[in-house]
Amino acid sequence: MPDYLPHTEDELVQMLAFLGLSSLDELFAAVPEALRLGRGLALADGSPEPDVLARMESLGEANRARSDRLVCFAGGGAYDHEVPPVVRALAGRSEFVTSYTPYQPEVAQGCLQAVFEFQTMVARLAGLPVANASLYDGANALVEAVNLGVAASGRQTVWVSAGIQPHWRAVLRTFAAGTGHVVIDIPLENGVTRWPADGAAAGDAAGAGESGGAGQSGGAGDVAPGVLVIGYPNYLGCLEDIGEARRICDATGALLVVAADPVAAGLLRSPGECGADVVVGEGQPLGTALSFGGPYLGLFAVAQKHVRRLPGRLVGETVDIEGTRAYVTTLRAREQDIRREKATSNVCTNQTLMAVYAAVQLGWLGTSGLREVALRCARGTRFCRESLLALAGVEPLTGTTPTLREFAVRIPIPGRLAIERLADEGYLGGLALADLVGDDGDGSVAGDDAVHGLLIAVTERRTRAEVEGFVRTLDKVVR
Repeated sequence: MPDYLPHTEDELVQMLAFLGLSSLDELFAAVPEALRLGRGLALADGSPEPDVLARMESLGEANRARSDRLVCFAGGGAYDHEVPPVVRALAGRSEFVTSYTPYQPEVAQGCLQAVFEFQTMVARLAGLPVANASLYDGANALVEAVNLGVAASGRQTVWVSAGIQPHWRAVLRTFAAGTGHVVIDIPLENGVTRWPADGAAAGDAAGAGESGGAGQSGGAGDVAPGVLVIGYPNYLGCLEDIGEARRICDATGALLVVAADPVAAGLLRSPGECGADVVVGEGQPLGTALSFGGPYLGLFAVAQKHVRRLPGRLVGETVDIEGTRAYVTTLRAREQDIRREKATSNVCTNQTLMAVYAAVQLGWLGTSGLREVALRCARGTRFCRESLLALAGVEPLTGTTPTLREFAVRIPIPGRLAIERLADEGYLGGLALADLVGDDGDGSVAGDDAVHGLLIAVTERRTRAEVEGFVRTLDKVVR
């Protein structure tokens, strides 16, 4: 089998020179040594393509962390929900997979209509009047929401609940280093955000959790926030009080950004009903498989008064010269490729294919179907949590705070070790909190709680027998 090399040696040299690097090893230096192969693949010269593919498949078999081989109890932002065959059958049609650019609507009406329907359903889930055509993922949506909130409020200080997914907060801090936003992490107490009582200085409550651009972090706790960010539910699975965050926003003039779980909308009041100005989320649970982390789907909805700051694409409904309903991208004049440095966002595209998957999934489920999915998740989570807490040495990490689809427990051994042992028994047994927040914690889960913490998710796919088997196996591996 010949080598498939997309670049010539001269092109590699030019690329490395442009980057200021001397070798490919230097380019990939950020990849930990333990993850590098360090040699070529053991393939015989001249092997036919079927033999090479068979060899690749055999190597793939060594990867145990596959949801089709292990019973999945992992979550933390990506969930093993059911994707009905109808979703793949419709969204995978060539008309969507190879659709033409929507900037020429005369050849993209079907794709534009599907995205318009997606926007309508996301707006209903969020409880806000306008949703965009999607963003790249949940973390990207959070960054864009903070940028919108800072622009609208005129203040750079951002209070972020430590209940926001830690990887999302890391992305936000990376962007904040360039924009000058001052990001202050507000800690959790019993699994929910402990906002400053009077909405005033957050310095004492936030501890050391400040970050931002150069010269921006000092004294940030004494400045009224321009944006508050809260999870609904948060990454520990706990249900937050959005009303409390809304009251702080009303007192300080800040905008409220809610990072919401779209599945939870089947049971909970919408974030818009609770006072959110912007709602963001990860759309992966809506028809997208786990797929080793992507491509995923960022959800974004806003109040009407902020529509001209809405990032990314927006599909609108109109009529053509014959009076027939038609779809176009609208409010284009606000976008990065037209306004350049005056743009409110540098995102001028979207995840069309994943949005179509989500639209088909939501259309297939309907209101009653989404409620049933959320209800089965909640019931399965309660059963699993109660069963685990009945085991010796397993304790709740968030007290009695209500949860919906996910919960955290403290176990007698390090979470990473428990996950390795569970994988040997056929279970993808949750996420080690130490891997999410670091061994020293981050203001939400600290010290021994992080090292020995396990974050467990239960979706509608998990049967009673699977939950009972998981509980028995965890009892065995932690002893």
